[in-house]
Amino acid sequence: MPIPGMRGMEHVGLTVPDINEACEFFEKILGAKVLYTAAKNFRADDDWMKVHLNVDPRCVIKEFRYLRCGNGTNLEVFEYEAPDQNKTPPKNSDIGGHHFAFYVDDMEAAIAFLRKNGVKVLGDPTSYTEGPNLGLTWCYFMAPWGAQLEIVSAPKGTVFDNDAKKNGTDRLFHPKYVAETTI
Repeated sequence: MPIPGMRGMEHVGLTVPDINEACEFFEKILGAKVLYTAAKNFRADDDWMKVHLNVDPRCVIKEFRYLRCGNGTNLEVFEYEAPDQNKTPPKNSDIGGHHFAFYVDDMEAAIAFLRKNGVKVLGDPTSYTEGPNLGLTWCYFMAPWGAQLEIVSAPKGTVFDNDAKKNGTDRLFHPKYVAETTI
């Protein structure tokens, strides 16, 4: 049984080396909107940071902001300063590695936009040729600080999603069809 009253993902937290650079990137490239700054120069003299956030007790949250990114989850963007901070972003293959995927209507136009804006695109778009993801095309790109991001597109849906829609079973959440894919 899940957590009582659990509704879904509300936000994803992301630590960046420079919050101004990150927010500018999210605004310019992803169309995100900074909604507010939650705190600046937050620190604790006791073990509050370790107890509540599992970080070094002398860690400082230089700033954190909330961003809204289209019809997806919110982003909580942090800039920390910590004595034991690892400044190398994890690869997808590392424990704790991750990426965020954003839906686009037109993959070719999205790739052209990224490249025109100097964003590092990893390879060419890849399309599934079989299985439940048939119909989906994806491509990774990099944030300036090394975070791995992805764009995906499935204009006609995927085999899984089309079958689920036809059968009346649960579908993956889709930012283009929020009402249809909300459980």
